[in-house]
This record gives sequence, structure tokens and C-alpha cells, in this order.
Amino acid sequence: MDQAGIIRDLLSWLESHLDQPLSLDNVAAKAGYSKWHLQRMFKDITGNAIGAYIRARRLSKAAVALRLTSRPILDIALQYRFDSQQTFTRAFKKQFAQTPALYRRAEDWKAFGICAPIRLDSFTLPTPQFVTLPELHLIGLTKSYSCTLEQLSSFRTELRLQFWHQYLGEVKTLPSVLYGLHHSRPSQEKDDEQEVLYTTALDPHHIPSNIQEGLPIVLQGGDYAMFSYQGAASGLQDFILMLYDTCLPTLALIRRKGQDVERFYPQDVNRQSQAPTEIYCDYLIPIRR
Repeated sequence: MDQAGIIRDLLSWLESHLDQPLSLDNVAAKAGYSKWHLQRMFKDITGNAIGAYIRARRLSKAAVALRLTSRPILDIALQYRFDSQQTFTRAFKKQFAQTPALYRRAEDWKAFGICAPIRLDSFTLPTPQFVTLPELHLIGLTKSYSCTLEQLSSFRTELRLQFWHQYLGEVKTLPSVLYGLHHSRPSQEKDDEQEVLYTTALDPHHIPSNIQEGLPIVLQGGDYAMFSYQGAASGLQDFILMLYDTCLPTLALIRRKGQDVERFYPQDVNRQSQAPTEIYCDYLIPIRR
């Protein structure tokens, strides 16, 4: 395997072990090189020092935990291998220009300071359209579930399909546009979990006659960054995660309060018994410009 391939595999391994001990000796043993050779190779391939990159990614993961859970700051610091809350606070303030407590309480979520994971594969950063939506009045159903941050991706993928199946029931012909609205908040029952609220909704003027359930839903108007997705249904959640961990920081966007909006465009309105393998979707993130 060439050096880029070795570092690519190492980056993937590091991403899933950021809450584990990652001394240079441990990482070098995983890669199969001396730590001196690994440091030189990592810097040559990525342009980053390996120790500084691990630290920046740990702090970025900690920042997400601060925003999406109510876990004590000390617990988050210890999870990401800082030996005290004071050490964590100093490092966090250096990267994010504010203390963890202020970062957690801020009304807006600034992408400043988030270190995007390094991608060595060919990668084109999605380009957003900046749009202003009027207030939309929809009809839909809202369901909630709680999960840890580690469970988030698989839960959203599975429950998105489940919720749409429940809402659409046995309808034979799909509307031309389907709305999925969601936002997260710290769980009130478990401090290491977040509560996710997901709304399946339709334009009231295009609701099939045999859909009986639904309550009025108001989608607040405002500014959004809109990203378009076309591809495998199974890849949508990875696309969403990439928007948050790479696009928003790279574009220096500020997420304001509000719901993320999924706007699906079914290509085959004559519904089949199985979920589509490919989807067309606009994903809109509320931003402050």
C-alpha cells in the first residue's frame, strides 16, 4: 500500500478512536512504523502534525457534545482524554476563542473552531445556495426519540424510513414534494443523550385523500443554506454529517435556532412496496447571515 493509502486508513481509525488513548507510540504501533517516521509521513501527506490534528479533532467532538447533550463539562473533558477540566478549558478556549460554558450557552452555533476531518479521497465540497424561505404552513406528524451521539447516524436513517412509512400509510400515489423537519435538544432524562424531534409533513394543498392523520405545522421563515443531494438513500445521513463537520466550518457559516429541512422530490410518484434506492433531496440548514 502506498503512503497515502496508509495515512487514509490511519485517519479512519483515528476518527473512531478519539476517545481512546492515542499516544504517538500507540498510533505508530497501529500504523506499523516508528513514531518518527509516522510523524514525517503524516505531515508530508496531510500538511498537519499528527498530535495537533488529534487534539483538534478531539476538541471538535467535545464541542458537538457540549451543544447537543447536557453532560457535565468535566465528563466530556475526560472522555476526550484531557486530564482536568482546567486543561480542557484552556485548550478549548485556544481553539474556539471562548470557554466551553459560553460555547454551550450561545444562542447561535458558530462553526468557527471546528476542525474538519481530513479527507484524502477525491472530494468536492458541496456548494450551497443561500435562500430565504417564507413561513410555510404544512400538515404533519412529529415524533421524538433519544439516542447517544454515537447512535445518531444509524438511528436517523432507520427512523426516517419508519416515520415516513407510518405517515404515508397505504397511499398509492405520492405528493410531488415531501418535507422532513428535525431538530435536536439535550435529553431531559439522560445527560449523555439528545432528544431528536422529526416531523413528516406535506403541503396541505397536496395531501392524498386517504391520509387521515396530521396536525398544522408551521415552518418559520428565514435564511437557509440549501444543499442538494442525489444518490443512494443509505448515503443521506453521511451527507448530512459531512455538511456539519466539513461544509459549515469551511464556509464559516453560523447556524441559528430553527429546524433543519429535508425536501424530498419522489421520482416515482406511483409508490412501490419498497423504499427507493436513490433519492433526490434538498437539505436546508437555518443560518444567520
